[in-house]
Amino acid sequence: MTFSYVGALGVSVHTTPLLHVTGLYAGYAHHCVLQNVNLSLHPGESLALLGPNGSGKTTLLRTLSGVLAPQAGSIELQGRSLTHMNSRTRAHLVAVVPQRGTYPPAMTARQFVLLGRFAHLSWLGVYSRADYTTADKVLEETGTASLADRPLTELSGGEIQRVLLARALAQECPLLLLDELAAGLDLARMVELFDLLERRRATGACILMVMHDCNLAALYATRIMGIRNGLVLFDGPVTDVFTEKNLNALYAAPVVVLPHPRWGLPQALVDKATGPWKKVIDTPDMHTPMPSFDTRADDDGS
Repeated sequence: MTFSYVGALGVSVHTTPLLHVTGLYAGYAHHCVLQNVNLSLHPGESLALLGPNGSGKTTLLRTLSGVLAPQAGSIELQGRSLTHMNSRTRAHLVAVVPQRGTYPPAMTARQFVLLGRFAHLSWLGVYSRADYTTADKVLEETGTASLADRPLTELSGGEIQRVLLARALAQECPLLLLDELAAGLDLARMVELFDLLERRRATGACILMVMHDCNLAALYATRIMGIRNGLVLFDGPVTDVFTEKNLNALYAAPVVVLPHPRWGLPQALVDKATGPWKKVIDTPDMHTPMPSFDTRADDDGS
């Protein structure tokens, strides 16, 4: 099967799958977490993986990266079996931003990003000028150039997330696996990084990202897959699968889906909650003003 996407220059490009997963079962020891997962990803696709805690999202990423061996089924990268690849070959094809990790206490951000050049090292194992240039470029792209000489132990959670992405980008792989990239990021940094990922996708990168923010997923993904209890509930284009029925089944919680006021893309709101405003809304009277807010800028433009 081929897939067509419009590249950065507006040219339609036909490709074969970069990642192809068939009948995947995966888990830990004798516990099976994922059951019969099937998916294909092509260059230029961005797949957001949604689901409640413990549904198997991180297990899927660990299996696709080669950290966890599948219990059954097959995983192919560029038509080659993942299980038969050595670590260096995998590092040429797939880069991972993990949810959390441990870091050498004395290592600086630049030294950590340079680890992403492992697969590109010569037999002497020495970094080249191109390796340093690439590291500095991705530090700049992720807004972490000013952190380059600081030890990782001095960085905040959000800063670490950006450095982790820089290391993954330094690998220059066609496939990016991201596990909760938005965790710990403020709104401005989050938009900057996801805009950066969109630019990479538009030029042919393939991105699979685990996300808890379903609304952010609807804005930045080309496809959404929902997993619950290790089973795929839905998988398809955002506008097709981001529905109240699917999200209610995925999270077992009432959800209302409305169009984004600016872009028209679907966005989800909880349909049942209790807050300090609830009594006012449930029992309004003429003496109690209803809660309201104004999203417009002040008259002076501030």
